[in-house]
Amino acid sequence: MPTAKMASGVGRQLLRLGGGSWRPSVLLGQPRPGPTHRAYVSGAAQAAVEKSESLSSDASAKESQAKAESKSFAAGMFKGQLTTDQVFPYPSVLNEEQTQFLKELVGPMSRFFEEVNDPAKNDALEQVEETTLKGLKELGAFGLQVPSELGGVGLCNTQYARLVEIVGMHDLGVGITLGAHQSIGFKGILLFGTKAQKEKYLPKLASGETLAAFCLTEPASGSDAASIRSSAVPSPCGSYYTLNGSKIWISNGGLADIFTVFAKTPVKDASTGTTKEKITAFVVERSFGGVTHGPPEKKMGIKASNTAEVYFDGVRVPSENVLGEVGGGFKVAMHILNNGRFGMAAALAGTMKAIIAKAVNHATNRTQFGEKIHNFGVIQEKLARMAVLQYVTESMAYMVSANMDQGSKDFQIEAAISKIFSSEAAWKVTDECIQVMGGMGFMKEAGVERVLRDLRIFRIFEGTSDILRLFVALQGCMDKGKELSGLGNALKNPFGNAGLLLGEAGKQLRRRAGLGSGLSLSGVVHPELSRSGELAVQALEQFATVVEAKLIKHKKGIVNEQFLLQRLADGAIDLYAMVVVLSRASRSLSEGHPTAQHEKMLCDSWCIEAAARIRESMAALQSDPQQQELFRNFKRYH
Repeated sequence: MPTAKMASGVGRQLLRLGGGSWRPSVLLGQPRPGPTHRAYVSGAAQAAVEKSESLSSDASAKESQAKAESKSFAAGMFKGQLTTDQVFPYPSVLNEEQTQFLKELVGPMSRFFEEVNDPAKNDALEQVEETTLKGLKELGAFGLQVPSELGGVGLCNTQYARLVEIVGMHDLGVGITLGAHQSIGFKGILLFGTKAQKEKYLPKLASGETLAAFCLTEPASGSDAASIRSSAVPSPCGSYYTLNGSKIWISNGGLADIFTVFAKTPVKDASTGTTKEKITAFVVERSFGGVTHGPPEKKMGIKASNTAEVYFDGVRVPSENVLGEVGGGFKVAMHILNNGRFGMAAALAGTMKAIIAKAVNHATNRTQFGEKIHNFGVIQEKLARMAVLQYVTESMAYMVSANMDQGSKDFQIEAAISKIFSSEAAWKVTDECIQVMGGMGFMKEAGVERVLRDLRIFRIFEGTSDILRLFVALQGCMDKGKELSGLGNALKNPFGNAGLLLGEAGKQLRRRAGLGSGLSLSGVVHPELSRSGELAVQALEQFATVVEAKLIKHKKGIVNEQFLLQRLADGAIDLYAMVVVLSRASRSLSEGHPTAQHEKMLCDSWCIEAAARIRESMAALQSDPQQQELFRNFKRYH
């Protein structure tokens, strides 16, 4: 049926979002790492659900598998594993020098946004004021992660996240201008650029003398990035490509001089001799000629940022401006997006911090019915939930940035979760702030309606929440699918794999009998958080049981079960959030931080409700006939 074929195609494209390859791949990490290095190998997409390498009792095969075993907690939870390497203890990656350097940057950046930048004026003008742009250039804000030897500030991911948080507190429009420039605009040069490309382009990009833009989206290609139509045809002499096409909704599109552009190119298969069109990434200069742009788009929010359509008409791009490998552009695009998602979580953690301060200020000063409204239970609950969402988001942002700084290569699921969670949490927090403030919050003068308008795009760009949910679920199911496939192969030689089979069988029987699998966070989480730790383990076992049952039932067909996948993703998001806050609150309690008891309260509050959601949702997916009736009803609306 056409619908089934379309859904299957969507599933395969989603699986590619994490790695850009159907085979195992290693995600390249650029920014300067912290003191600890761990080289983790990440497994990529589709092969999981379809087939996997057989398990062998041979010692060398076991050693090889151990090396390839994912250290990602998010990947492990789909398999019912507590893989704590990357989450416990909560990572502190900055050494003394990095910490001091960051402190020296935080003050000036904060003062600049408090004293110089005017977000309301930027919004009204629908552009960033020139004085603001000039000041940001002087601060080095356009090259925060460019190595110092190439004119940048040379920050690691965690340092970058802290400064991005400050920007997010004050002006998301300016944040998009900076982010479109360095988080995605020239990030490809940092990740994949040759030495010559880096030396040629990065110094001027770092100083802000030239701006960058990321050009992927086209009129007929949004979430389905692989369907782009722009083309780049190599010249007969092989010295240049002729680029034609257009890109829409490009942030900095009307301002940029340097573009990371993705286009279809003919690529010859060495083994078969056939030629196929594959995506290639290019560094394109406006000065090449043939590069033009349309007028600035009129948008709901982030009005201060420039968004425009960009046209490429017969642009001659030198062959040395290919970014990465010819035909490897999809991988380049996906790695750029994966690499930058933690920054969005950090920025929105800052946004929520500022919005909560507005709500608290209003609640402590507003009197109704003879009392300050912060004394009313309804308001207290709103403020508490806002604080919990901010704490979870902030904890995720710095967990992912630290994992990257430690050298982790397997953080795609965690990065996607952080993007989904932060964009939705920031919207809820800001919406509730308006509710706390009442009519005053609805008025332009309060400045909250601008933030709400600005936030709406965050659930759409750089991977919509819907697409990323499907990616989270499919990527996780892929890893579990490999494990199930391996067990199937092990059954062919039961005597040679007796230990493996007995261990797995025992674990599954205990789970299905409701006895638990013997997993525990005891000794990992702080004793004061032991109850929440137990809730997390129970939630993980409930989640993993359903994942396994649904994979056995649907097999490869799970890529078409989007109603199911969305709900599995919600469970995964809740579960990862539980572990992240357990880790952070445990560190604060262990180290005696002044905020430790407050963090414990936030952590416990999140874990109580998240565990209940997972328990209810997994039970419904497992055995509630009404859930299946709902799915059937939803399918009728198309």
